[in-house]
Amino acid sequence: MKQFSALLLVMVLAISSSFAKDRASAHSTVKGDFISITYGQPKMKGRDIFGGLVPFGQVWRTGADEATEITITKGCVIAGKQVSPGTYSLFTIPEKGEWTIILNSELKQWGSFGYDKIADKNVLVATVPVTKLSKPVETFTIEVMSTGFTMSWDKTSVFVETKL
Repeated sequence: MKQFSALLLVMVLAISSSFAKDRASAHSTVKGDFISITYGQPKMKGRDIFGGLVPFGQVWRTGADEATEITITKGCVIAGKQVSPGTYSLFTIPEKGEWTIILNSELKQWGSFGYDKIADKNVLVATVPVTKLSKPVETFTIEVMSTGFTMSWDKTSVFVETKL
């Protein structure tokens, strides 16, 4: 019995470490007063990002690897719309002048490949304007502030207002 338990433990450790190696990018969790966001941080590496690597008009996982997840601890208003406390997948649809922000109740999505199958679980869909940056941001970065959060990559930045 002890040998079986030891073998089972070794198998679990091997499987879990192989999943960790599948991540292509560094991951980060950023926290604010009532919001935390966990996301993969891809790098530009000389590539054209929006309109290239990330096509305009298509649902994007908003980072790398797993879909980005946002946890909200208090009911709040995000991009002008009321959202209940909970954890949601954060997807976006980048365009040149604005982005569509999507919060979806289906968690643990790998990228946005299966988004069409879960679109009926959207709890928020809103648009926000794009700000063009003068200098490129090499690594996709999300910053949480008391008034919202900013997503920046390449020469694009998007601010999503949040308030209690």
